[in-house]
Amino acid sequence: MIQDRTNIHKSIFEQIREVDEYGNEFWGARKISKILEYSEYRHFLPVIDRAKEACKNSGYDIQDHFEDYLEEIKHGKGAKQKYTSVKLSRYACYLIVQNADPSKEIVAYGQTYFAVQTRLQEIRQMDEYNRLSTEDEKRLFLRFEMKKHNIQLADTAKKAGVIEPVDYAVFQNHGYMGLYGGLNAKAIHKRKGLKQNEQILDHMGSTELAANLFRATQTEEKLRKEDIKGKQKANNIHFEVGKKIRKTIEEIGGTMPENLPIADSIKLLEEKGNTKSLKPKKQK
Repeated sequence: MIQDRTNIHKSIFEQIREVDEYGNEFWGARKISKILEYSEYRHFLPVIDRAKEACKNSGYDIQDHFEDYLEEIKHGKGAKQKYTSVKLSRYACYLIVQNADPSKEIVAYGQTYFAVQTRLQEIRQMDEYNRLSTEDEKRLFLRFEMKKHNIQLADTAKKAGVIEPVDYAVFQNHGYMGLYGGLNAKAIHKRKGLKQNEQILDHMGSTELAANLFRATQTEEKLRKEDIKGKQKANNIHFEVGKKIRKTIEEIGGTMPENLPIADSIKLLEEKGNTKSLKPKKQK
């Protein structure tokens, strides 16, 4: 099992992450190939080629994410030797696992891990988000994004068969239970000390909002791409997405969402001033 091969606090992918002299993180292709269970590096080269093509088709400069270099590999008795390899960015690793052998359990795990990390990095690198200097501004930004994507999630869930309000409440609880270690909305309220009429999302800090935003966007995408039909299947998908995000948070040493402190109601922040400037701009 993957969990038996992974440090309880740190992802196996995080363990081989390196940092160059300029402070940039990267992964060596040869080490990644071993983790992804390729017996020989030459069998892994076509995967790198497909990932490069995907990078190019996405409009990114290949050189920014794939760089040839000499990778140091340890052998028996501590001996070290350098081999030609490729220095991979986090995004490159995401493309690698998307193009690797999907029948391997470790590849499926890697797809989840790098999808989560890449999405969280994208949020941090969004121009509008980066211009925000305070926790309050980040909360307002992410809460607006959460509202927008919850509407999309509800629409996609409805097409999957989650139609009645009571069914949607059950569907949402499955997502929360996956992300919050089995706690449903009522249990989260109790754990956080919130009143019955207070909305959970309105009292989340930016870190917790980011995790829930990823839960919503990835569930919506999975329901849509796989054309899921049936309430129970939709519930299961929402739970599994939440559970995988929780696992990644644990493995990188993050704080579990149920243990994050509550924040003042975001409605108080909205009442303090004009928040229109904090809403993400529409793509032209």
